Amino acid sequence: MKSILDFIRDEQGATAVEYGLLVALIAAVIITVVVTLGKQIYNAFCTVVNALQPVTGGTTCTLKT
Repeated sequence: MKSILDFIRDEQGATAVEYGLLVALIAAVIITVVVTLGKQIYNAFCTVVNALQPVTGGTTCTLKT
């Protein structure tokens, strides 16, 4: 009987579930931000690539509108 009560009172599994939910929430926020700001981030990198193009002789990047 004591082992059953100990099992019911054990909160280790609940803590692991809480951490898992927290990690999932953080991942969802990161994905949402990247998708929402994706075009702006892409254009910022393209601006840098195009600014360095005369120095490096590499290819140019087309900005998204």
